[in-house]
Amino acid sequence: MFGILKKSNKKLEIKAPIKGKLIKIEDVDDPVFAQKMVGDGVAIDPKENKVLSPIDGEVIEVFPTKHALGLKTENNVEILIHIGLDTVDLKGEGFEVHVKAQDKVKIGDPLVTFDREILKEKAKSLIIPVLITNYQEMKAIEIKEGEINPIEDTIMTVKTK
Repeated sequence: MFGILKKSNKKLEIKAPIKGKLIKIEDVDDPVFAQKMVGDGVAIDPKENKVLSPIDGEVIEVFPTKHALGLKTENNVEILIHIGLDTVDLKGEGFEVHVKAQDKVKIGDPLVTFDREILKEKAKSLIIPVLITNYQEMKAIEIKEGEINPIEDTIMTVKTK
């Protein structure tokens, strides 16, 4: 029939950006993340040192300190990947960024490589929060649990409005 549009709930799978173990965001030892002040999502205890793109989309920001970056999907889901806790204080030491703002990325594209030894020595934690920063605009976020492999496994499923 013409003129009748059905609203559909769009689902977006956020893939694992790195190998590791998923941790509930509420259990992260940092109140800014645990209380969802920055966004809702999950954290990863990483087993590797290369962060890959968990989505097809665009890089919207690379922090000058190289410890975090923002991505955006075609349907406006905004994702923050924050590598380690208190890593802003490292002022870029131990990080190598492979993208810049406005770059288009595909699932699996390298984003950031980090030196695990420097972070272990100088940061509070290696934990990597992966957050939906505009989560209030989403219909639902389903969080996964357990061990994850990059790109193979989904860490979150987001239902957009």
